[in-house]
Amino acid sequence: MPLFVIERNFAEQLELTKDAAVELKATNDEVGVAWLFSFLSGDKKKTYCLYEAPNPEAIRAAAARANVPADEIVEVSGLASPELAPRLREWAATAGG
Repeated sequence: MPLFVIERNFAEQLELTKDAAVELKATNDEVGVAWLFSFLSGDKKKTYCLYEAPNPEAIRAAAARANVPADEIVEVSGLASPELAPRLREWAATAGG
């Protein structure tokens, strides 16, 4: 399945609770997209998320249902870090990915 990086911009600082993350995963599952991981900016107003999805439209649909922004969606072809890629694969395997 294709990989996408999503940039999300928030007006207020993001405080993602465990319950909110579980709810977001459920919404994503309904639309057929998988949230792999996210980076949060220092000011907590921007995230960069890695997703697996069939297409950008599915990501936009999931974002709309979850009432979160999806400001930029870029398809990526894979990981370019020789040290990080094996660690992420290992993490994904243990996380059920």
